[in-house]
Amino acid sequence: MPVPIIDLFAGPGGLGEGFASLKGHRQQPFFEIGLSIEKTAVAHRTLTLRAVFRRLRGTKDIRHYYSYVQGKIDEAEFRAIPAVESAFEHASKEARCLELGKSDEAAIDAEIRAALKGQETWVLIGGPPCQAYSLAGRSRRANDKNFHKDEKHFLYKEYLRIIQVHKPAIFVMENVKGLLSSKHSGNPMFERIVADLSSATEGLEYEIRSFTKPGNSDSLEPADYLIHSERYGIPQNRHRVILLGVRKGLGIPQHRLLTPVARPATVRQAIDDLPKIRSRLSKDDSLDAWRKAILAAPAYVKGWKTENESTMIDSMREFAASATSVTTGSSFIAKEYKRTRKQTELQKWLHDRSLGGVCQHEARSHMATDLARYLFSATFAHSLGYSPRLNVFPSKLLPDHINVHVLGENQPIPFNDRFRVQCRNEPATTVVAHIAKDGHYYIHYDPSQCRSLTVREAARLQTFPDNYFFAGNRTEQYTQVGNAVPPLLARKLAEIVRSILNRMTREKRKQEGDHLCKEAVKSQRHRLPARRGQVPLLAEVD
Repeated sequence: MPVPIIDLFAGPGGLGEGFASLKGHRQQPFFEIGLSIEKTAVAHRTLTLRAVFRRLRGTKDIRHYYSYVQGKIDEAEFRAIPAVESAFEHASKEARCLELGKSDEAAIDAEIRAALKGQETWVLIGGPPCQAYSLAGRSRRANDKNFHKDEKHFLYKEYLRIIQVHKPAIFVMENVKGLLSSKHSGNPMFERIVADLSSATEGLEYEIRSFTKPGNSDSLEPADYLIHSERYGIPQNRHRVILLGVRKGLGIPQHRLLTPVARPATVRQAIDDLPKIRSRLSKDDSLDAWRKAILAAPAYVKGWKTENESTMIDSMREFAASATSVTTGSSFIAKEYKRTRKQTELQKWLHDRSLGGVCQHEARSHMATDLARYLFSATFAHSLGYSPRLNVFPSKLLPDHINVHVLGENQPIPFNDRFRVQCRNEPATTVVAHIAKDGHYYIHYDPSQCRSLTVREAARLQTFPDNYFFAGNRTEQYTQVGNAVPPLLARKLAEIVRSILNRMTREKRKQEGDHLCKEAVKSQRHRLPARRGQVPLLAEVD
């Protein structure tokens, strides 16, 4: 029987996806999501659809899911299919649109008990909202006198309450790096959270362990709980605090740790095989107008007054001339996946040959001046191997922003990396929800495409499989992707949790076997008299 998972603050389901993907005996699921709770309606729709996918996967009816994702049938037709209707009925019980801290606690507790079905060994996962801890959030609200009253500081207590009431064997809690330095009323939040989780309630204690360092909160430093995702095969420099809580008294041994990869996965490995597309123009988009804007971009570099000026202009002209993509992408693009022996772990995880293509790979619109900045930035990164900052931009390409123009000559420019190319041969920078606002920080490395990343490209950098479909409009899709835990990293965490539970099971069986052996020896002792000079068998066992 699969180990139940309860997923709190689930978002679009990245953490749950990693756990649910793991197999156990005879290729059966080792974990099963019993309940996932998310307050945002559009993310809840994504969770529900993914629950339907898991229900249909491995059956002939999975073809209907692919037809829906490919746009061959609409949602009404999809839901009307009897097998799909049944899957949605199950998914509606698994994925719940509730807000922890505001929804009825007794009702939530009842749903958790129903999902656990009496199983005592289960795992709690989730990441309480992090805006109050993030460095960016604290920076934006530096002068906000009510910041300390933000309820998000203490949403972890909703997670703690579930632990206190339902007593999971193991929990996994994820949060931002900023948690390590966050304070509330002058007191460090990280130490407070670890203390609360360690002594959840009277008679219920947990070891707070790290996935990357041996020990627990008595011996570990706060930074030991920080996971650098790029070290473990994720094509992204995403640094997150992840706690592993292990209930005391269960005899759960020290666990194995995450294994670093020999070489980091790169942006190119993640997205280079996706169809090439062009961006749109914000106003009066057409292929001719787009090409005209691209061909005009090199002129902005004139007057740059650097030794690279003429070389840069020539390179930009070459890339502008090679910008021949005619499509801006689509909600689904047919594509053949070629099976090769050299597929990386990442590519095996992402690709789905049955999907027959790529979904949600559609370019957003940009102003002509931003296209010029993108072409310059991508050409610069292609030539020099790193993304340019605003302080090296040609003056004609500087954005019309007050922070750029009012400063003195020797003062640093705030947000100097406002335009950021995701370099092909490195992991990406952290994909965050801000990608929904504009694409400036997520410029594609291919100058000839001259655009920011699509939802599918961002999803790949987050390691969502290609068959993962995000509900909502494009802005909502970007937000969900940016708020998620990378599913491939979650799977690697799940492998460690699985190994802990397997060892716990083996130890339990061994103890039960020893007990049965002792009972058998006692029975033999009563039936057979000991020979003269022979020590009774019970003494040998004891």
